Amino acid sequence: MTSFLRSLSAEQQVSLLFVVLFGLLTLASGAAVLLSLRERRQSEVDERLHHRLQDYTTLLRNSWLMTLVFWLAWAAGEHVAIVLFGIVSFFTLREFISLSPTRRGDHRSLVLAFFIVLPLQYALVWHREFNLFTVFIPVYVFLAIPVVSALGNDPQRFLERNAKLQWGIMVCVYGMSHVPALLLLQFRGFEGRMAFLLVFLVLVVQTCMLVQHLVARRLDRPVAPAISESFQWRSWAAGLVAGGLLGAALAGLTPFKPGRALAMALIACAAGSLGHLVMKAIKRDRGVTHWGAAGRSVTGASGVLDRVDALCFAAPVFFHSVRWTFDL
Repeated sequence: MTSFLRSLSAEQQVSLLFVVLFGLLTLASGAAVLLSLRERRQSEVDERLHHRLQDYTTLLRNSWLMTLVFWLAWAAGEHVAIVLFGIVSFFTLREFISLSPTRRGDHRSLVLAFFIVLPLQYALVWHREFNLFTVFIPVYVFLAIPVVSALGNDPQRFLERNAKLQWGIMVCVYGMSHVPALLLLQFRGFEGRMAFLLVFLVLVVQTCMLVQHLVARRLDRPVAPAISESFQWRSWAAGLVAGGLLGAALAGLTPFKPGRALAMALIACAAGSLGHLVMKAIKRDRGVTHWGAAGRSVTGASGVLDRVDALCFAAPVFFHSVRWTFDL
């Protein structure tokens, strides 16, 4: 099997990877349909089983969405991938801002965020200007936003309004822009297979989140119950272990050796899971459980940010850890 895989070209290897992923998702979706039919036949539905089925279905939907987006990104090429993720950033930022009250004095700042900052950030990715891409938003944009807002001549809740916009840009634009940037890193001997690195990131983070959630259901000691019932130290540790072990097992798909793959997976899982907790806190502050619900989404994008919030935190930490470790 190993010799067969090595005989394939880089493009054929990535194609085979997506065939396997779509096959596994199809089998998992079939299992979900069978479980739902079984549930409907029961006269009295077990509430715990019902919630688990809902969690399972949500995870499947997120996995299908991510896999489709990544497949389109790889199939269409690097530049189309950058545009595609730029569109995802636009919808997630719009979703974030829609749940944060704004005033007339914020209009200039919003125009700056959506139509100048977002395109410029992805333009820097397009041209592989990684040094400027790294500091453009945390330094220049964070200084420019309050200046533009001050010119709007509205001091009411000035600090709060600007902090919300800056936080939205940081998560939805800065964090998400690191996903296509991974495709542009250049490893010697790993040319044409950077899609493996992206799939590695998504798989370990998703596995960590799933295991953490499942283990938390058997425990009853949440760290911050007002924010998340599923974040408990033991369940979080279990998620990190599961994601880390999966990362070590997938080392062959990456330019990492097993030890480094384990370390990189742990870094990504820690950043993603803690970021997910932060986003839950923001949702609780806004009085919502989802960024968008089917049929009544505030953006028409139906909860895109719910599906990628952990990735928005994991991607920049993972990207810079890889870049600094391998001096890219």
